Amino acid sequence: MLLNVIARGPEDVSDAASARPPIVLLHGLFGRARNLGFFQRRLARTRRTLAIDLRNHGDSPHGPMDYNTMAGDLLDTLAHHAALPATLVGHSMGGKVAMTLALTRPGMVHSLVVADIPPARTGHGQFSLGEQMLRVRFPHYLNRAEADALLLPEIPNADVRALMLQNIRLGENPGWVIGLKDIVGSMTNIESWPYIPEGYTYPGPTLFLAGGNSPYIRREHYGVMRRLFPNYHLELIEHAGHWLHVENPTRFAALVEDFTNRY
Repeated sequence: MLLNVIARGPEDVSDAASARPPIVLLHGLFGRARNLGFFQRRLARTRRTLAIDLRNHGDSPHGPMDYNTMAGDLLDTLAHHAALPATLVGHSMGGKVAMTLALTRPGMVHSLVVADIPPARTGHGQFSLGEQMLRVRFPHYLNRAEADALLLPEIPNADVRALMLQNIRLGENPGWVIGLKDIVGSMTNIESWPYIPEGYTYPGPTLFLAGGNSPYIRREHYGVMRRLFPNYHLELIEHAGHWLHVENPTRFAALVEDFTNRY
């Protein structure tokens, strides 16, 4: 499956910039490529960048989800755009897709940034949110203010609701533009970690970013992180939870820029 891509790069591409690997940005569950526009524009001042809608998200095709399939989507899409090997930057679900590709096809990944997700099942997920979204009944016409009010009973958190609003088709015949039924039907796979054969590792430079207030990356995960990603480094982003790139975007951007400038 070829995924939807938003590509950006510097206006004047120097030989040094064109020789560097492209930076690929991967959103989390219920996100989309354009959510990462702030970071993409910042990185694109000096580097070729590709922000990608993963399957069932944004403007990409729909279908059943698991991490090996999604890593295959990513590999096919980057090959189609002559963007391999690449530096992958993935948040949450996007981080798991990036890790899966790095472990199964390490030669295709130049370096890796994983935002607030370990290579493991965490016990935290969004299954209930998906079911809440499926319960929403849309009227014949909907503007943004009406959509916000419609979601409020099911999604009381304003930040999460703002994210979900981007997944609604407004105007006449409103509805979800994402593959919501496929997402909810695949939620067990999304919340899990795929089988990785014994001995598979990714030896390249790897940066894990953890929200200081997030429960996702815990000390108990450090062992498997070191086994699978022997050259990893962990940075904590204070005053941020799981949505660390939204809650502390300045620190997140600085860490990603520093890493991608060095590798």
